[in-house]
Amino acid sequence: MTEHSNPTPKHPHSAPRRWWWGGLGMALLAAAVLAFVGGEHAVQAQMPGGKGGMAKGQMPPQPVTAASARSQTVPVWLTALGTVTPRSYVNVMPRVAGLLQSVDYKQGQMVKAGQLLAQIDPRPFSIAVEQAKAQLEQTQAQLSGAQSDLQRYETLLQQDSISAQQVSDQRATVAQLKATLDANKAALDNARLQLSWTRITAPVSGLVGLRPVDAGNMVTTSGAVGSNTSTGTNSASPIATIAQVQPVYVTFALPQQSIGEVVGQLMAGKQLKTEAWDARNTRVLETGKLVAADNQINSTTGTLNLRAEFANKGLALYPNQFVNVRLLARTIPDAIVVPTTAVAVGAPGTYVYVIGDDNKVKMRVVKTGVAFDNLTQIVSGLQAGERVVTDGLDRLRDGREVKVVQPLSAQGGTHGGAAGAKTGEHARPAASGAR
Repeated sequence: MTEHSNPTPKHPHSAPRRWWWGGLGMALLAAAVLAFVGGEHAVQAQMPGGKGGMAKGQMPPQPVTAASARSQTVPVWLTALGTVTPRSYVNVMPRVAGLLQSVDYKQGQMVKAGQLLAQIDPRPFSIAVEQAKAQLEQTQAQLSGAQSDLQRYETLLQQDSISAQQVSDQRATVAQLKATLDANKAALDNARLQLSWTRITAPVSGLVGLRPVDAGNMVTTSGAVGSNTSTGTNSASPIATIAQVQPVYVTFALPQQSIGEVVGQLMAGKQLKTEAWDARNTRVLETGKLVAADNQINSTTGTLNLRAEFANKGLALYPNQFVNVRLLARTIPDAIVVPTTAVAVGAPGTYVYVIGDDNKVKMRVVKTGVAFDNLTQIVSGLQAGERVVTDGLDRLRDGREVKVVQPLSAQGGTHGGAAGAKTGEHARPAASGAR
């Protein structure tokens, strides 16, 4: 019988190592459990539900800015793009031909009606006046002699010393000379008129343009004659151009759906306030009134042209300048308004978040009206004095508790206790008028 000895282990130290690693793992697991439990108790101690802390699962109040809805008079502005046009634009043309002696206005300056603009050489016209005067005097002398002869002939006729035919012929001669005298008087008046036209004066007050012709040029009734270097042909130019800009007009167009009450008030004699703003809608250039409307709607654009008048004392409006026009169509008394940022549009429609007395919000569907000066009219769904959220709407839902805070940059009270700050008529125009 063969004796079998017990086998010797290949790695005599493997069993103690497994026990050592297992003990280390158990210790680490116990430490993690203790840390988790201790941290949870520490958090609960700071919440309202646990020692003065928040209840488990409750969210902290959401910081928002808010404003109160208020009642005020709301202006309804209609906006359009307008073009400045002079009240009248005159091309001053010569009325007689001759040599242009002088140009007596400063280009680009204001001139008054009757002011001397230019002078044409008057000498040929003065000579014509003298000739007409001499012809008149000659005819007057002839008429005087013919009338004396007629008186003598009539006396002789009564004495039967002359034939009736001679008397009749003398009477015809006197009548003919009287007609010639009338023609001479008209010729003298015409010569004097031609002489007066050598002084070219401003027919209206206004802004004179750049000088198109210099002294020394020959002028005709078609204008100043000169050589056109580009074409080699003769061209005629006015002596001056005058734009009447005080007052000045602004022409603009409104869509046909907006003109009903505007035209009605205009026909009734009401003066609708109109403002002209600069191209960036940042500054009021001039305030005026609506004065006229066209007699037909443009069939291509569906708009009606209207014209407003501005005093333009400071020459802020210049012919052919583009301006933004605001027309005050009407006003709405006692309208409820809120900042435009408080109004949102989504699946429920147009809505606002109203803050209750418990500082919890509730979504409320509203109907809006006109928008102006960063404010929006609320036609229905909101009462004056109710607070609405103006910033942070995208993080809210019904019943969420909020905390009202001041905005990072206060804009003159826009988000303060009252809705909107600047409700004056000279704030920046809204992008649209009545909705």
